[in-house]
Amino acid sequence: MTRILVVIGTPLADSLNHALAHAYIDAARTAGAQVDVVDLARDAIPEHPAVRQDLRVPRTDDDPTLDAAIAAHVARIDAADHLALFFPQWWGTYPAAFKSWIDRAILSGSAFRYKDGRGWAKLLTGRTARIVMTMDSPRWWNWWMYRDAAVRALKVATLWYVGVTTVGVERIPEVRHASPARLERSVASMARLGKADALRTPSPSITRAADRVPAASA
Repeated sequence: MTRILVVIGTPLADSLNHALAHAYIDAARTAGAQVDVVDLARDAIPEHPAVRQDLRVPRTDDDPTLDAAIAAHVARIDAADHLALFFPQWWGTYPAAFKSWIDRAILSGSAFRYKDGRGWAKLLTGRTARIVMTMDSPRWWNWWMYRDAAVRALKVATLWYVGVTTVGVERIPEVRHASPARLERSVASMARLGKADALRTPSPSITRAADRVPAASA
């Protein structure tokens, strides 16, 4: 059974992102996947990190423990085989609520680990991800003016860095000017992707936190 973590990365409830995500979720569950959902419009948004320890899991027994809510987010990522990330493009990137989730849930020691020198270990290797971004701008504007900044930051600077392979990126443009029929087609396409991702065979290279040897240099 494929385990999918869906993150709806907007603080606004009942948005197009919710319609897209729930079409994906329903189809994935129908196809047999176990689906966990983080909805930042309804769930508590993780607070911004206040001290350096907020950016990493405890390295020694003397380090403060993670806040229970943050530890739960970390565990939900660890348990997943596949991530489905839905968000609107705001100011050329993504909402602060989604960025706060990234900063608090994808941590040193759980998602990656620095090695001696300049290298690092990717601790989420084997997992896959799908990115779905809605935007009011047309595709050409997103590419020409924004250089696809939101997707590039998420796909490369975050997911690739920790070992997650992005298997698909869906950009839904000009939402403000879209007809109801076009939006319905976009929602229907998410159902097809949810089914496809549910049927994806998890990689045997995935490791879980319980399988890893703790390192003091995390």
